Amino acid sequence: MRTQIRLAWASVLAAAFLAAMGFGQSLSPGKEKVAAKARQLQSWSTDPVIVSAVKAFNANPPAEARGMTNEKWKQLTLLDPLVRSFTKGVLGQYLKSKQDDQMSECFVSGADGAKVAFLSKPTNWSHADKDKHRVPMTGKTWIGPAEQDESTGQVQVQVGLPVLDGARPIGSIVVGLKVSKLN
Repeated sequence: MRTQIRLAWASVLAAAFLAAMGFGQSLSPGKEKVAAKARQLQSWSTDPVIVSAVKAFNANPPAEARGMTNEKWKQLTLLDPLVRSFTKGVLGQYLKSKQDDQMSECFVSGADGAKVAFLSKPTNWSHADKDKHRVPMTGKTWIGPAEQDESTGQVQVQVGLPVLDGARPIGSIVVGLKVSKLN
């Protein structure tokens, strides 16, 4: 009887180990695949539609944006007119036209980290205190770890790109890449 119990436990542990190994591999797409996709997205940094929208936002943020906080943002529903204005506006529709099946999310932020447009409501209104915004504001690309995204529920890798006015960073673009589509 004890031998059977030990064999059963050994089988359970082996299955758990193998499942964990497979799951761990699915969470880590090849760095070269993420880097290649990041290189493809680089043109968005100087895309005239994106740059123009960020410049306009930085020069004159909408009144609703001026008083928004992450706490207030989390209280808004997907159907709130303010939230919908970011997906239905010119830049939101433009982002939608550029979306491919590898992308789980995309949002564009102004210099202050506040949202200019997005494909779907991100968890936070501002990412000013996060590397996904801070690093692009230095003119560099940022690539985050594979993780389950709170707003989309997808396992993804986020890529942060600068929005450039000439060589000067004026905002950021964050694109979530679906790990399942990168493997």
